[in-house]
Amino acid sequence: MQPIDAAAVQEALDRFTNRDVYIHLETTNGAYASHHNERFFSAGAYIRNARIRFTRGKITGPGPYRVGLKLQSGWVYAEGLTHWEWTNEGQLLLAGHDYEGKLAVALELSDTPFA
Repeated sequence: MQPIDAAAVQEALDRFTNRDVYIHLETTNGAYASHHNERFFSAGAYIRNARIRFTRGKITGPGPYRVGLKLQSGWVYAEGLTHWEWTNEGQLLLAGHDYEGKLAVALELSDTPFA
């Protein structure tokens, strides 16, 4: 993955607009770290291979970035994004890594289900 180029990510988001696509969205603040410190409150969210259609996709911010996807009846968004990749399979992978390089958020879009 490489640091986000906002213009390139916007172009990639535009390719998925007004089409049925599969989404993977995941957040974590170290959910697996709670066993090291019982006072650590861990939280996260996960959705994979849900089909959505968005009418507008937008990347904003000076970095870390935020991506919002406007659905017919609401929004999906991820913030704290720092890196991206456009795969050979045509998947858009966005990730946010914390200051230690650990994954904090992932947002991925694909025409086909994720393995």
